[in-house]
Amino acid sequence: MTTATWTWMNGEWVRWDDATVHVSSHALHYGSSVFEGIRAYATADGPQIFRLREHLQRLHDSARLLRMTLPYGVDELTEACVELVRRNGHDACYLRPLAFRGPGGLGVDGRHLPVEVALLSMEWGAYLGDGALENGVDAAVSSWRRFGSGTLAPLGKIGGQYVNNQLVTAEARENGYEEGIVLDAQGMVSEGAGENLFVVKDGTVWTPPLSASILSGITRHTVMTLAADLGIPLREQTMTRDFLYLADELFMTGTAAEVTPVRSLDRIPIGDGRRGPITERLQREFFDVVEGRTDDRHGWLTRVGGGSGSDDA
Repeated sequence: MTTATWTWMNGEWVRWDDATVHVSSHALHYGSSVFEGIRAYATADGPQIFRLREHLQRLHDSARLLRMTLPYGVDELTEACVELVRRNGHDACYLRPLAFRGPGGLGVDGRHLPVEVALLSMEWGAYLGDGALENGVDAAVSSWRRFGSGTLAPLGKIGGQYVNNQLVTAEARENGYEEGIVLDAQGMVSEGAGENLFVVKDGTVWTPPLSASILSGITRHTVMTLAADLGIPLREQTMTRDFLYLADELFMTGTAAEVTPVRSLDRIPIGDGRRGPITERLQREFFDVVEGRTDDRHGWLTRVGGGSGSDDA
């Protein structure tokens, strides 16, 4: 991961090393932050940001779940993200919008505290390692469970909730796997530690529904739309753990992970133990869209345009 020169903080351009917060900030103590992960891709027409407005709308939705009002609207943040990519001179990058409750008190109820907003950009390759997109990864079902909607808010991308994801990831990595997969509170399949999950069985693609305590992933929605475009049958369906082991193909989706095959689960090979044909077809269609090799028929790309980065604050 390679960081950039400029960040955007509360409407101002701030150099990376100067983009700091106070140690008394509420979010640091209680996880009262919301965030997004967004990718900009290099295309023949310059860098383009994938599904920018949808991500920024979800940032606002997550904030709403925390009863936190953001001081900047989707339009303002869209303009700032585009300028951030331009100013930092990226051809392709990962964007991290972040909103959090700042300093002013250490009580648990932080609704009265100021809300700060920051935008970061960095160059970041394949999330699950070199070769993962082609060769797949080894995953394991975690001993940790995904929290239910009566405990936290699964539809929110909320900082404090990601302690759960950290526990799942740490357990998987310590046991020699690239990623962990979690079950929900009822023991049904939920999602990966940082990804949504898709199963291919007998030519049909299956994915857990929102009721399985999943994040409503934007890349998930993208893949579901592309499957419909390609005439690939797809079902949102509650699934048991053993259904995963019997899959012909298994893959994960997310902004960071993009479309990553799973080649084994708990040391059991999935299908032939390599990327399957439906996964490869959806993956190819996904990258053709985001990298501008096919028509942007769904209006998912935001063009950055302009020249390289500026030296002016």
